[in-house]
Amino acid sequence: MSSQLIFVIILALIFEFLNGMRDSSNIVATMISSRAFRPQTALGLTAIAEFFGPFLFGVTVAKTIGSDIVDSRILTLDALIACLMGAVIWNLITWFFGIPSSSSHALIGGLMGAVFVSVGLGAIKFQGLDRVLIALFASPVIGFVVGFIVMRVIFFLARNATPRVNDLFKNGQFFTAVGLAFSHGTNDAQKTMGIITLSLIISGQLTNFTIPFWVILASASTMALGTALGGWRLIRTLGGKFYKIRPVHSFATQMTSAVVILTASFIGLPVSTTQVVSSAIIGVGSSERLGKVRWSVAGDILTAWLVTIPVSALFSAGIYWLITTMK
Repeated sequence: MSSQLIFVIILALIFEFLNGMRDSSNIVATMISSRAFRPQTALGLTAIAEFFGPFLFGVTVAKTIGSDIVDSRILTLDALIACLMGAVIWNLITWFFGIPSSSSHALIGGLMGAVFVSVGLGAIKFQGLDRVLIALFASPVIGFVVGFIVMRVIFFLARNATPRVNDLFKNGQFFTAVGLAFSHGTNDAQKTMGIITLSLIISGQLTNFTIPFWVILASASTMALGTALGGWRLIRTLGGKFYKIRPVHSFATQMTSAVVILTASFIGLPVSTTQVVSSAIIGVGSSERLGKVRWSVAGDILTAWLVTIPVSALFSAGIYWLITTMK
């Protein structure tokens, strides 16, 4: 392997580590806020489930990222370096300020910016890109609607229950949280697998899009490590700023998010765990009472979602310009 290829792989794993650290908040915030699990227990359980996710549910999303969006025949490793650096910088900025923006959006934005300035629009496969963008922007709407419906169904089924039903929702979060962690590991770890495999094809290490086992292992391990360390700034945002999370809210949110993300993974569509979980939290709360949700917080998160792709694209385009200027 060339030093340039090794650098790309290192950057991709750094991105995955930050992704795991940031997105750990999506998985554990509601179960911590509802007092179903202690923080370290929640993070440890989530990390283990995320590690096994890619091994259990396949790598369809990785193929979408690595082969269906850009043409590897005319792409360069410099473009991938700029893409990953742009996404990492934006992730660090939003992590520092506790803004739950989308790592998936940052990666796609970084890829688009770097490809555009390096080889032009001819390298972009617009049919594949359209599918990805539709999935990224439609998934939060689906998360909101499904969360709203799931909460209404739960209220209907538990309408005559005693307060002890809260114990059911509290204990049941073990299964919904593990399911959500499996789905997150399946979908998000594959994005890094796709980028690393793409870099191996560009450098001539591979002749077709086949993901080596060591790429799966490295990506899953790095995400699990980032998750175990946790992103406490974002846990506070998702866990308490929307509204006071009770066990039933957490149970419904996790169930909704797991179903949406795992379904997307099976059909090869990358989605943002941050978006899906946040919108599910809002949908669940709105189902109980519209005034329950602090909509100003939701507005701040929506703004971050909208600006992530263009800002990360600008970052990666600027970084590519610097790389080529310094050579």
